[in-house]
Amino acid sequence: METTTHADVLTRFGHALSDPTRTAVLLALRDSPSYPSDLAELVGVSRQKLSNHLACLRGCGLVVAVPEGRRIRYELSDPMLAHALTDPMGVVLAVDSGHCANAATEGCC
Repeated sequence: METTTHADVLTRFGHALSDPTRTAVLLALRDSPSYPSDLAELVGVSRQKLSNHLACLRGCGLVVAVPEGRRIRYELSDPMLAHALTDPMGVVLAVDSGHCANAATEGCC
């Protein structure tokens, strides 16, 4: 198994959170493990799109697939991820609204 640095962990976590669907999946799994069909319905995407997002989250090392008979259950790979997802929600950001208006073209937030 590959050892990652702190920067690698944060980069992977940031990449996962950069997409609203992946963020919604992680927040759902923060509360409890779930099955792909339930997650797809919860976040409002097709099963195929959800499958792609779950593959990304597995590749980043944030979720694991746990076989249960003929079904696969997904859960966070480490209980500390629940804290990592919850703690930032209490942060107050000082957003420069003028900057964010151009963010899409500038490749920032």
